[in-house]
Amino acid sequence: MRIYTKTGDKGTTSLIYGQRVSKNDIRVEAYGSCDEANSMIGMALSHLRSEYFSGKEKVEQVLHKVQPDLFHAGAELATPAGKEIKWTIKEEDITFIEKQIDEWEADLGALNNFILPGGHPSGAAFHVARTVVRRAVRCAVSLGEEVNPIVLVYLNRLSDLLFVAARFVNHHLGSGEQSLHAEKS
Repeated sequence: MRIYTKTGDKGTTSLIYGQRVSKNDIRVEAYGSCDEANSMIGMALSHLRSEYFSGKEKVEQVLHKVQPDLFHAGAELATPAGKEIKWTIKEEDITFIEKQIDEWEADLGALNNFILPGGHPSGAAFHVARTVVRRAVRCAVSLGEEVNPIVLVYLNRLSDLLFVAARFVNHHLGSGEQSLHAEKS
């Protein structure tokens, strides 16, 4: 089987079950954003390979669980309304994320200001992944009732996890955080 099929050469793509839609369809943007976020998570993890800090293994373990779940969220978004969803997001996936957020936040200082994305390359990549997940949420909301509400909750919570992961990694690798102060110079 070849990687190129030529079926998208005229600007269309297939959803799950074969329905053809324009590549600029909001559904394609939603699941494409999940795919993009997943790639950024992979990049963030790749930047951790040569690092060591207490909790590194846990970060890798958590994000390696999240990546297939994010793929499943994208698959739900790629499934046309009324069709059976082959891979589903479940309440326990959300609970897993919330538990991890609470655990990592307990290790961090209070957040009193907005922070500027950046820090260690891994932390910065987690920040980018967070913003891409936020885009996926906006696109999914645009689909309205065609989207399983649990997918919206999952993606929203995932963006929170990625924000906390960025803070956690930056904290443990000594990159710190740069606050955005309310007054402009």
